[in-house]
Amino acid sequence: MQPQTFVFFGIVGSGKGTQVKLLMEFLKARDGRETVYAYPGDEYRKIINSDSFTAKLMRDSVSRGELQPGFFSDAIVTNILISSLTKVSHLITDGYPRAIDQSQSFEKMMKWYGRKNIKIIYLEVGKEESMKRNLLRGRHDDTPEGIEKRFDEYIKSVIPAMNYFKDKSDYTIYTINGEQTIDNVHKDIIAALGF
Repeated sequence: MQPQTFVFFGIVGSGKGTQVKLLMEFLKARDGRETVYAYPGDEYRKIINSDSFTAKLMRDSVSRGELQPGFFSDAIVTNILISSLTKVSHLITDGYPRAIDQSQSFEKMMKWYGRKNIKIIYLEVGKEESMKRNLLRGRHDDTPEGIEKRFDEYIKSVIPAMNYFKDKSDYTIYTINGEQTIDNVHKDIIAALGF
């Protein structure tokens, strides 16, 4: 069986991280293969917590609520593929691509690695629900204003990045209601993917 490739989209608080973990466990139980998890967010945090010049510039832009330049995400994901992807491993990306130029880079990466039949999972969560969930998490940047800004940024940049794949022959977008229980969202994902 061909290795599977999944791309998760969803606003902050949509439960992407939880659903990725559940899907990875499901895949492991199903065929025993490893899944490479490309999540730029973790790498960004490592950089920001370091003492480098890049870290300082990133901290400044984060404090202004800006998205980081796309070339960082491209580089991070490329490095993960170079160091971890094998011929048989599944691949899940989360938080990438987040802009149309990143979608174009991702498409080139997938073509180069011979990945076909890529499944995009969009966890759809409304603004009110997203706001509620994020405020409950209580992270320092989870203020109503901060969440509002991220939501607007998401609609402006990330949704077009997902829609870039709409009519591409090797890509299918599955929209999942993310406002259900964790268990039901997972069941809907598995059902949509036909597993």
